[in-house]
Amino acid sequence: MTSTLQPHHINHHTTTTTLTGNFQNQQQQPTNISVPDNLFHYHTYPLSPNNINNRCCSVVVLSISASINTVWSILRRFDNPQGYKNFLKSCHVIVGDGKEVGSLREVNVISGLPATKSIERLEILDDEKKVMSISIVGGDHRLNNYRSVTTLHRTVEDDGDGDRTMVVESYVVDVPQGNTKEETIVFVDTIVRCNLQSLVQIAENLEKNKRI
Repeated sequence: MTSTLQPHHINHHTTTTTLTGNFQNQQQQPTNISVPDNLFHYHTYPLSPNNINNRCCSVVVLSISASINTVWSILRRFDNPQGYKNFLKSCHVIVGDGKEVGSLREVNVISGLPATKSIERLEILDDEKKVMSISIVGGDHRLNNYRSVTTLHRTVEDDGDGDRTMVVESYVVDVPQGNTKEETIVFVDTIVRCNLQSLVQIAENLEKNKRI
């Protein structure tokens, strides 16, 4: 069974919201996103009446022409996010082994962004369900109380070109002082989308090399 994620405004009378999508001008991304029921709840974030006006959430979705195992082998590397995230120049695991929940990593950001480093915690790493979640707990950046969840699931395409994987990455974050929700979503979506587009290229190239 699958559930459909649809962009919508937050209901101020509820304590949770699903994904608020910023879907305009995103290539390869449908306006309605079907996610298996066993993954849907990972993309739901609690918002209380006290923080609903200064928190925002969004989702980026891309389809990858590679098997789910190939994509997951890249994505799951908590110790090596710079393997596909081009905005990062280095990463060091400072607590734990990078495979267990609670592990912490320090990532250094390339120059030109409004950040220098970030301390991030591994919240979920489920190899069976293909779910990964991280939160930002420190560092020099503007993404306060940031948490993201990335899930993978198989898709069936009509073009017959082999395995395809859908990657869904959602996040929730505080709106920085002086910025609007819309500005925050545009900024974070741009970074997430660039990261996932890099993941697409790397995974597809790796899949092609496996077939040679």
